[in-house]
Amino acid sequence: MYISRVLITNYRCLKTADVTLNPDLNIIVGDNESGKSTLLEAIHLALTGQLNGRPIQTELHPHLFNAATVTEYIAALIAKAPAAPPAILIELYFHDDPVLSRLKGTNNTLGIDAPGVALSIEFNQEYAEEFKSYVADPTLIRTLPIEYYVVKWRGFADNDLVTSRSVPMKPAFIDASTIRNNAAASRYVVDIMRDSLNKEQKVDLALSYRMMKDAFLDNAKVKGVNEALAKKKGEISDKALSVSLDTSSRATWEAGVMPHLDEVPLPLVGKGEQNAIKIKLAMESSADSHLILIEEAENHLSFSNLNELIGHIAQRRGSRQLIVTTHSSFVLNKLGVESVVLFHHGKSIRLNALTTGTQDYFMRLPGHDTLRLILAKRAILVEGPSDELIVQAAYVKQHGKMPLEAGVDVISVNSLAFKRFLEIAVLLDRTVAVVTDNDGNIAALTAKYVDYVGKPKISILYDGDEQFPTLEPQLLKANGKVAIEKVLGKTFASDAALLNYMRDNKADTALKFFTTAEAWNVPGYIASAVS
Repeated sequence: MYISRVLITNYRCLKTADVTLNPDLNIIVGDNESGKSTLLEAIHLALTGQLNGRPIQTELHPHLFNAATVTEYIAALIAKAPAAPPAILIELYFHDDPVLSRLKGTNNTLGIDAPGVALSIEFNQEYAEEFKSYVADPTLIRTLPIEYYVVKWRGFADNDLVTSRSVPMKPAFIDASTIRNNAAASRYVVDIMRDSLNKEQKVDLALSYRMMKDAFLDNAKVKGVNEALAKKKGEISDKALSVSLDTSSRATWEAGVMPHLDEVPLPLVGKGEQNAIKIKLAMESSADSHLILIEEAENHLSFSNLNELIGHIAQRRGSRQLIVTTHSSFVLNKLGVESVVLFHHGKSIRLNALTTGTQDYFMRLPGHDTLRLILAKRAILVEGPSDELIVQAAYVKQHGKMPLEAGVDVISVNSLAFKRFLEIAVLLDRTVAVVTDNDGNIAALTAKYVDYVGKPKISILYDGDEQFPTLEPQLLKANGKVAIEKVLGKTFASDAALLNYMRDNKADTALKFFTTAEAWNVPGYIASAVS
């Protein structure tokens, strides 16, 4: 059994989310703060009814609700516009399986006959009159009064779910990133080790630990210490003072055992190795689960070690559905396109939803280039390294800082691949500007990008004068020969000689413009891109 689709409304940073999942491996890739963790948390909550290990009813607080939705609601109250109190809804649609027949029905947002569960946090109508009085002066409201809210957890057959046992699908949530210190890391691993042992092994370990404590007291040196302490009776206390190991019920082997790797205590092993060990052991101890959720598998791992860990996870999951979140683009071209979901604030696309040519293109790209488009707040696509330097310099001239400092990524892309990136940009609703040469043929350029005309977040920027087909003539047109000579620190007999030099030394010329203190003018179409 597996989850085929997830719908989320107003949960934390996800105002809306709609994610289609594979029955096997799913790699959710996105930037920091894009909602990946929230997605996993929501899935786990809808399956178990628990948040932070406790029933959701005891964990309710105003910040579970999407902040933008709450702000809009309060604004509507102030404007005296009718508005229903915001509600959270998490729906999990399962693949049709006879085991899930009790959860099958049409009580879901899509109105389809499918097995699934829905968890909602919504206004309790029983408090309507009291709530009306509470919001009488909306200017005093800053957050939602969750005291007037109720949790409803139901199957799509409209049947109440009382405990997680009501849902046949059992999840395992692995988040090694939450282990913040060495003691906690050891405790985490020991807990997983304990769950991995059979009953006989646990008994043997407990007996051996107790025998070790008894042997401590029989040690001649320990006896000598206790005899010396016994002589102090009456000085410190009327009772005899001695040292021993803790034999109380809390002093079990779990509390005293320290995990080791090659005889090195776990807290002294590299953070990456610790992280990989935690994840691998957690997978072993969750063998009876149907769904494995893994948060930030890449913590402290190099590309090669991350690749090895992802391969191990994929291999050892068996027939279970696996969802891994990451902000590392490296995993993309190390796994099949059918496994990857690009995710950004609830918007998601599968790479296998792209055209075949675009899928193939991104699978061939180096890992660090693959997902820069969705990791940036805004992207500017340029044709090569020299164009990239000029655009970066233009951005600094206009804004006084590098583009990346503002979340703008200038990406050097072969012009033939511009449309590959734009295909993803449209699906993810990303803001992208293409800075391109006109190549002396405006008609061909217009025809090439005709599908993107009118797209509100896509800009195709070029100069309309065919006599200046590429970057170097455009720089000459905007600045003139004398100004460029000052930038380059060279003189030339003619404009033609200058252009020949600039074309033959594209990178050096662009670098001079990037580093110069001389004044120079940015070509208009580039100025539009960085505005």
